[in-house]
Amino acid sequence: MCPIRIHWHVKLNYKEYWRVKITITNFNYRMNYTQWNLVVQHPNFDNLTQVFSFNYKPLTPYARFNDTAMLWGLKYYNDLLMEAGPSGNVQSELLFRKDESTFTLDKGWAFPRRIYFNGDNCVMPPPDSYPWLPSSSPRAGFSLPTSATVIMLSILLLWASE
Repeated sequence: MCPIRIHWHVKLNYKEYWRVKITITNFNYRMNYTQWNLVVQHPNFDNLTQVFSFNYKPLTPYARFNDTAMLWGLKYYNDLLMEAGPSGNVQSELLFRKDESTFTLDKGWAFPRRIYFNGDNCVMPPPDSYPWLPSSSPRAGFSLPTSATVIMLSILLLWASE
């Protein structure tokens, strides 16, 4: 049972990079978490380029794969998890490089496989249960009635101004 809430938010999707925001919120009114750690398993930790406002150490039991990271708070920011409720949270952002040969954001793969907070397993849904990110936005096309209406209004405005 995970004693806190962990929010993994895909914040930005650049051409060559993508950015994730992690928020850890304490809802346990009887616990203060001044010394905490978060272990995250995600297939794209090989391409992690920068971590903001958390400490980071890769956990690589298999030398070829880096899919697990240990994150923990910076001194003085850890005290924010002592409070319970929405004001008792810490946040960080992770910047990942895109490597299309090894990773894709399609079909729920932007989200972590496993998360542990202070050794407690935080149950995650399987990747195929997440909503899929769109590959592109729908094209805005002009329909014939819309085009005809715009032309008629333009002619009326020109005629009325004379």
